[in-house]
Amino acid sequence: MSLKYAVGDLTIHRIIEQETSFVPALEMLPGLTPELLAENRAWMREAKALDDSDTLMLCFQSYVIKTPHHTILVDSCIGNDKPRPQRPKWNMKTDDTYLRGLNAAGFSPHDIDFVMCTHLHVDHVGWNTRLENGRWVPTFPKARYVFAKQEFDHWTEQNAKAEVPPFADSVLPVVEAKRHELVGNDHQIGDHVRILPTPGHTPGHIAITMGHGRDDAVFSGDLMHSPLQTLYPELSVKFDLDQAKAATTRRSFLERCCDTDTLCCTAHFPSPSVGNIRRKGSGFVCAAV
Repeated sequence: MSLKYAVGDLTIHRIIEQETSFVPALEMLPGLTPELLAENRAWMREAKALDDSDTLMLCFQSYVIKTPHHTILVDSCIGNDKPRPQRPKWNMKTDDTYLRGLNAAGFSPHDIDFVMCTHLHVDHVGWNTRLENGRWVPTFPKARYVFAKQEFDHWTEQNAKAEVPPFADSVLPVVEAKRHELVGNDHQIGDHVRILPTPGHTPGHIAITMGHGRDDAVFSGDLMHSPLQTLYPELSVKFDLDQAKAATTRRSFLERCCDTDTLCCTAHFPSPSVGNIRRKGSGFVCAAV
């Protein structure tokens, strides 16, 4: 299983925290019919995207990218010591899988220059902070944490109505430590890193494109959770705040990447999680490289 890719002048490392069964396919994808599932069951199981009980298999991971100038971590996964009672596999977790994975890729938390979040859901911000003497502190002490302003404003508003635990324990402590930057969609880091607005899953969801003068790699976040959604871009997940918009965004994203050399680095597709987008019928596939 490949955890390291090189494209253009980028080196990309996958840091896997969990790869596991998640939610039954028919529940996760409200537009999916039993007939369509039956039609796709064989290849989905073969791709380890579906288990024997028709539950979607998802990978939960970060990407660490070395550009010629910076070391950037995209989406900080689930985290430890976080109260997540709705998800037993994430609740008050204390394992060393993630930090061990980071270390195996040749990095320590001190090596990260920027942490970028495609959006601020629980499994994309968890390692933003760690527990130290009863307080949440930034895990990556030297990093600037880059949040899309529209996304941050949305969760600030939600959190004001009723506490959103991942925002409270994994985002606000970063703000309190003054390690964050709120950015617009025109934001760039050096000459290698750009933001691509991809709304739908959340209002301010972004994808992140990297490469010098071209998109050598794109980090798609929760634009899609399962390879079934590349083949049928109209299938949105139940967690998409605006399912219709998510479907439109997904198709235009896949069209943009299709038949290019851009490496599409997905957040949740089963390993290898990374591939080139190719056309297949009226949909697409993410062909492993």
